[in-house]
Amino acid sequence: MAEPHTTSTEHVPAGEHKGAFPPFQSQTFASQLVWLVIAFVLLYALMAKWALPRVGRIIESRQKRIADDLADAERLKVQSDEAVAAYEKALADARARAQAIANETREQQQAAADATRKTLEGELNVKLAEAEKSIAATKQAAMANVRAIAEDAARAIIKRLIGSAPSDKAVAEAVADVLKR
Repeated sequence: MAEPHTTSTEHVPAGEHKGAFPPFQSQTFASQLVWLVIAFVLLYALMAKWALPRVGRIIESRQKRIADDLADAERLKVQSDEAVAAYEKALADARARAQAIANETREQQQAAADATRKTLEGELNVKLAEAEKSIAATKQAAMANVRAIAEDAARAIIKRLIGSAPSDKAVAEAVADVLKR
């Protein structure tokens, strides 16, 4: 008798398989290729209709934002250059005004100093003239006294030497003669 064909139900421990890895089995290649094409077409359609346009919009948005930021930066750079130029011009004008004010003040102070100097020179010249007059008067008075003192001294010396007093006229002539030399 023939025994009916029974499948062997041997127990295969976990981790061990009988046969090749299922994707590499040649009997399932055709169905695997069909499912691969279907999955590829679905993924391609999904990417083409939904993901790629969205990524494109994001890239365009970023490029536009970058271009706008660069344009803003250029505009701000031009504004800052203009502000720096205006600041430097204002600074140069302020320096020029300060120099003009300093020169004007120096000239005013020089004029005031010259006027004060002239006034002081005038006062000093007047005082000097008065002092010279006073000195001349004092000198004349002293010279007059010198003549009188010289006459008195000569008279006293002659009286002592010869014992008698000479005449006033003779003493005056002798002193005048000595003073002329």
